[in-house]
Amino acid sequence: MKHIHYYIIAIVMTVVLVACGDEGNRFSSYHCNLTIDNSKHLNAVLASAMDANNAGTFCIIGFTLKGGAKHYTFSNSQGLTSTSIFNAIDDRMKMQEHIGMNGRLIVGYSNMEYPPVFYAYDGECPNCFDLNALPMRSYPLSIDNKGTATCAHCHRQYRLNQGGFVANNTGNHLTEYRADPPQPHGVLRVY
Repeated sequence: MKHIHYYIIAIVMTVVLVACGDEGNRFSSYHCNLTIDNSKHLNAVLASAMDANNAGTFCIIGFTLKGGAKHYTFSNSQGLTSTSIFNAIDDRMKMQEHIGMNGRLIVGYSNMEYPPVFYAYDGECPNCFDLNALPMRSYPLSIDNKGTATCAHCHRQYRLNQGGFVANNTGNHLTEYRADPPQPHGVLRVY
């Protein structure tokens, strides 16, 4: 009887491990739970990355205070930047606390896959940034029009259009979050 229990446990563990596979390790266990309704913000810079017809355009989403008011910051891989003031829902939901691990996300559709896949990455370098470090230090990524994110500290380059992998295959790939594929003036949901 004791051997049957061990046998059943072994089968269950095998099924769990096989079911998780690579997909289980693809996404971060940290949940940022960001929701931006671009039908309310009508931000063109964010919309450019939320449009599958603009595949290959990525946008960095951040947060800033201007005159005491909370604003999203948007900067896309085409060099455009803008801000959008928080609306009542953003403010009530404290969305600034949900923009990645340290206040930055990178979002956009890949131009290397058909149909285009929507990616949401953390905006910090996964090889330099440590969420648990005291004091916490920021290692923000910059993006270019070739679909590359670069860390100024370690100089690693990440392929945004190809799952956030390191260009020279050394180091951790970008931290990826689950996201619902959005429409340009729809709801962006990253979790």
